[in-house]
Amino acid sequence: MYEWDFASLWQYRSLLIAGIGYTLLFTAICVAAGLAIGVLAGLGRLSRHVWISAPLRAYVEVFRCTPVLVQLVWFYYALPVLTGIEMSATMAAALCLSLYGGAFYAEIIRGGVIATDIGQTEAGQAIGMTRGQVMRRVVLPQAFKRMVPPLVSQSIMQLKNTSLLSVLAVPDLLYQGQVIAHDTYRPLEVYTLIAVAYFVILLPATLWAKRLEQHHSKGG
Repeated sequence: MYEWDFASLWQYRSLLIAGIGYTLLFTAICVAAGLAIGVLAGLGRLSRHVWISAPLRAYVEVFRCTPVLVQLVWFYYALPVLTGIEMSATMAAALCLSLYGGAFYAEIIRGGVIATDIGQTEAGQAIGMTRGQVMRRVVLPQAFKRMVPPLVSQSIMQLKNTSLLSVLAVPDLLYQGQVIAHDTYRPLEVYTLIAVAYFVILLPATLWAKRLEQHHSKGG
């Protein structure tokens, strides 16, 4: 029978806390950057000019149709060779996850705008608004309610994706756990504790996302 010993991990609490802090900070940065990219790409995909919409569509499809782990490895090992710009593991991971999240945010934003009643756009144009004014003052405020639940859900996925950063030796929670497991030879306790930590972090966010979806489905 295996004898569990979580007490032996107490001396490594500072590493675990640092890993949690790094994971949350990294997620916040990637979500913020991804949203900024997503807004630009999502609205750009609605452009009537093919030279704007076509490259953005290619960007979205490339990032949505390739595994994020492959992207992380490519950004860290291949991109510096192609560009001649050396990047740290943290910078490569942040750039990759921001662009990856931006591709999904872009589709959420584009879908929210498209789902808005076309009559709203026609009414705005009828009173003399430009296309940009209609988008800012009429369409986006109405589309925002539809966007919030999927945007929150995608942001939760961004936090989950940070667990892949350990392959680049980025000091997130999972990487710190690997260090501790190697030092203590207690992988069961370490990875169980890490799973619990992710659960405690993600459960409130997941429940909040669920409530947003229910609120929207009721027309709130």
